[in-house]
Amino acid sequence: MKSFVLATVLAAAFATPSLSAEPILGKWRAPGGGIVEVSSCGGSYCATVVSGRHKGKAVGRMSGSDGTYEGQVTDPRDDRTYSGSATVSTTQLKLTGCALKVFCKTQVWTRV
Repeated sequence: MKSFVLATVLAAAFATPSLSAEPILGKWRAPGGGIVEVSSCGGSYCATVVSGRHKGKAVGRMSGSDGTYEGQVTDPRDDRTYSGSATVSTTQLKLTGCALKVFCKTQVWTRV
């Protein structure tokens, strides 16, 4: 009986998503309609377009935790890279890219 209970607890633990997963991980819909996937990459988080006109393009690399991130973002339309930051709430990712730390633009992405 003890081994059955232990096996049930272990199965439930592995079936439940990790509570320590960073909120930035996953798929996001950008304002233009394309889907961007954020995944772990070498101690950071990399964003790649997985659908739409710019499919396959890398569009960012950030570091951080607990919903607040900093790094670089790339505009897939012209391949220009900017300093960037992101904050994540339950269903939205607010992404800001800045040129010369003065000229900034913010987009809100939604979780898919």
